[in-house]
Amino acid sequence: MNIDFFKTYLRQNLTNERYEHSLGAYEASCEICKFLGVENEKAEIASLIHDCAKCLPNDELLRLISQNNIDVTKMELENFKTLHAPVGAYVAKTVFDIEDKEILDAIRFHTIGRINMTQTEKIVFLADKIESRTRRPDISKLLWDALSEHGNMDDAIILCYKATIKKLIDNDLVIHPQTVEVYDSLILDVKKSRLTL
Repeated sequence: MNIDFFKTYLRQNLTNERYEHSLGAYEASCEICKFLGVENEKAEIASLIHDCAKCLPNDELLRLISQNNIDVTKMELENFKTLHAPVGAYVAKTVFDIEDKEILDAIRFHTIGRINMTQTEKIVFLADKIESRTRRPDISKLLWDALSEHGNMDDAIILCYKATIKKLIDNDLVIHPQTVEVYDSLILDVKKSRLTL
């Protein structure tokens, strides 16, 4: 896959800050893979282009969803901040010619996640939150510490969900049911894995 083409497209279609964030997510995914001792080029690619639709106006996001029958939930339609994820998967497929379901799913679910995320999906989800170019250093450090403590991504991802849920509550915003379901599932998985140690 042509990383230079992806970067050129992103540079032309994102704000400078969002472009820097995308580069940061790509770098963070490489660091996470190195930390875990895995090679995952799909996660690295998905991390780079995960926000390829982030700067599209809301009316354009809705138009693309409607005209192309992009699968979104009712709750997602009520929160424009998450619509760039399903549209991003569509852009990756139609503009970048990416057919790999693992890459497309990692882009699709990088905002709200889902139960039983793959390794690729978890890396992209976490890289989006942990990157150091535009994210707060204290948050990045907190997530890296959680990742390092047990050597798996679930503890760090749980912290992401806790922060998201708290922020939504503090701002009187609706919490997507899938957010709660994923959080509950991760908590149960972590507890179960620690019982078997």
